[in-house]
Amino acid sequence: MLLAIFAMFLSSCGYNNMVSKEEAVTAQWANVESSYQRRADLIPNLVSTVKGVANFEQSTLTAVIEARSKASSIQVDAKNLTPEEIQQFQQAQGQLSSALSRLLVTVEQYPDLKATQNFSELQAQLEGTENRINVERRKFNEAAQDYNAYIRKFPQLIYSGWFGFKKKGYFEADAGTEKAPKVEF
Repeated sequence: MLLAIFAMFLSSCGYNNMVSKEEAVTAQWANVESSYQRRADLIPNLVSTVKGVANFEQSTLTAVIEARSKASSIQVDAKNLTPEEIQQFQQAQGQLSSALSRLLVTVEQYPDLKATQNFSELQAQLEGTENRINVERRKFNEAAQDYNAYIRKFPQLIYSGWFGFKKKGYFEADAGTEKAPKVEF
């Protein structure tokens, strides 16, 4: 009897919905990580292709390799998706994005490299991966928003703290992205 009353209490306070929404955030975080991992897995192939075709600037390749290593070393626990943890993860990934951008800009100076099929395919895969990352980050923010709003509404607001449900962080735009890039001809 006591067990039935407790089960009814959990159901009426929204506990099961909080669990479901938290699991949706966790699953979406796994999709974000998977997209970033795909990008990290493509980078060694990109670096090898670039090295093989051009007498390339070693400092640029080293920056990409180091940024990939740093980005791969940042691990965020899906159960602890605080704004600070996500910011640290996003910062490391941003450094990798920046290094990749520098690599691709420098590649423009090597027409033989741009003409190789391997490089063209890798560049297309990287572009597709960047799009996937953007989609998964957006979906993660939507899942986090749904979860955060749910645990902050009455009566869940009362019970969420009792059961350890905490607000999840969001992905945010990188610093400086609110300014349009300057293009000069």
